Amino acid sequence: MIESKDIKEIVKNLGADLCGVAPVERFNEAPKGFHPQDIYIDSKSIVVYAKRLPVESLFATNCVPYTYVNNIITQKVDELGFEVALKLEDQGIKAIPIPSDDPYEYWEPENSYGRAILSLRHAGYLAGLGVLGKNTLLINKEFGNMIQIGAVLVPVELEGDTITTYEGCPTDCNLCIESCPVKALNGNTVDQKLCRPYSNYRTEKGYILKKCNVCRRICPNYLGIES
Repeated sequence: MIESKDIKEIVKNLGADLCGVAPVERFNEAPKGFHPQDIYIDSKSIVVYAKRLPVESLFATNCVPYTYVNNIITQKVDELGFEVALKLEDQGIKAIPIPSDDPYEYWEPENSYGRAILSLRHAGYLAGLGVLGKNTLLINKEFGNMIQIGAVLVPVELEGDTITTYEGCPTDCNLCIESCPVKALNGNTVDQKLCRPYSNYRTEKGYILKKCNVCRRICPNYLGIES
């Protein structure tokens, strides 16, 4: 019988910087329609992994390098999920890879609000990869918020990793909330109607550029959490 440590070794050997496991029972508070078993009825464990981003892209004065980094890391994490699913299938384990960003179905046009089929930042928290910051990003102890998350659903009961308890955001720190140019953060969620048009824009040639990363960059723990 395959164990959590065996799957995590497979995932890391394929290129993940982080990997954890969350039993499906930890997702009982997921909104209706967005539970792992709403995606794959046989889900028993969620294998969550992440790859780190090149940090200095945050500080380029032109937004193209940061956009490029985000596009590449999304592609790499999606490819990693694809390869993990194939590797597990080779060992007789069914696996459903989850996209790290697009596509998704849920969309409220009046609010410019989209919701992925599975909240990967919450999955990362439930798999012990980090804690949620006031900027809504997952903060990992080693890599801070400079990570991109992916997941694979499996119909196998695996031992879950311990949920982290370290402090991601000091109680008195509100830098991301106060620094947001459009005041889209409240410490719990992000107002996508305010954030989207400011942080993403389409050039005349049709490219979508990510022109704002203040909430990520301003975080004192963006590079990790000191012991």
